Amino acid sequence: MIELVHVDKRFGENDVLKDLTFRVEKGEIFTLIGPSGAGKTTILRLINLLDDPTTGMILIDGKDTRVSEGERVALRRMMSFVFQKPAALRGNVFQNVSLGLKFRGIPPGEIRQRVTEALGLVGLDGYEEREATTLSGGELQRVAIARALVSRPEILLLDEPTANLDPGSIERIENLISSLNTRFRTTIILSTHDMVQGQRLATRIAVILDRKIRQVGDSRQIFYQPGSREVARMVGVENIFDGTVTANEDGLASITIGSTTIFATCHYPAGTAVTAFIRPEELLLLGGDGMKSSARNTLRGIISRVTPVGPNIRIQVDAGISLVAIITRRSYDDLALSPGAPVHTSFKANAIHVMTRAP
Repeated sequence: MIELVHVDKRFGENDVLKDLTFRVEKGEIFTLIGPSGAGKTTILRLINLLDDPTTGMILIDGKDTRVSEGERVALRRMMSFVFQKPAALRGNVFQNVSLGLKFRGIPPGEIRQRVTEALGLVGLDGYEEREATTLSGGELQRVAIARALVSRPEILLLDEPTANLDPGSIERIENLISSLNTRFRTTIILSTHDMVQGQRLATRIAVILDRKIRQVGDSRQIFYQPGSREVARMVGVENIFDGTVTANEDGLASITIGSTTIFATCHYPAGTAVTAFIRPEELLLLGGDGMKSSARNTLRGIISRVTPVGPNIRIQVDAGISLVAIITRRSYDDLALSPGAPVHTSFKANAIHVMTRAP
């Protein structure tokens, strides 16, 4: 549906995006994740033809976008763009949602039908006469999505659609995005810096760092098989260790990290310099008495730091190597854990993602 081929974008002397090459398939939710300033919004603007690439090529539905202005308008009418901070125009909700249809010369009767339909889709039935400027942030965001949907786009572009919203509004809009994709097979491209949101919604994910796309894949590939140290840090992999494979028997490798040895499933032979990645959620804390675990790796250590993270607890353990685990508050209380307490940390060999590294 959309393809970028070796796209660069510069504003003056500043490189904003470098050598982007990726494609978005028809009917998928493609999520762009990355820190603020990484270039996510610029990618959406390029796809929507609001900006032109400095070099490279963009194809929409197989058509080169380097065409006449009239042909560009036809391509843009396939798409709708919801900006991060949607504007509430003067007037009521009906007037806000119907504006684009009036510009297109749609008959009044069809306009009313489409607006009613779009407001129903976003859960704002009966809001037609409400003044747009009186709406809450979540309601205004849904009005902006209705304004985008009323033109029945094939491609929906969403720039940080839940930024600065309360949890209830976030859940409602995420459910709406999933529903639109499932019901109408709308191709959706979504930018977010919320890693968990990207994981929840995406068919596939592109990680953008330092103005480049570093990895594209499904949520398992991105979150559990990161392609580099930088991507791993971006998606919340806090346990990253450089080591050397010292033995490998039938795919079970012994990896030495300093004075500590861990066991991981991989195919690399002895002598290979590797980097091991372990998500903090994969670590199980067993308490100081060392309860039994079926996991291949169990390391004894001391809790060096405890940090609340929402409903969970982030625990740093000094076990010869510095390990970070995330557990529930209930588990933390049941195990009677505290800073300075002894603890056993356990994790499975197949929970470790291993990559080669330069010696």
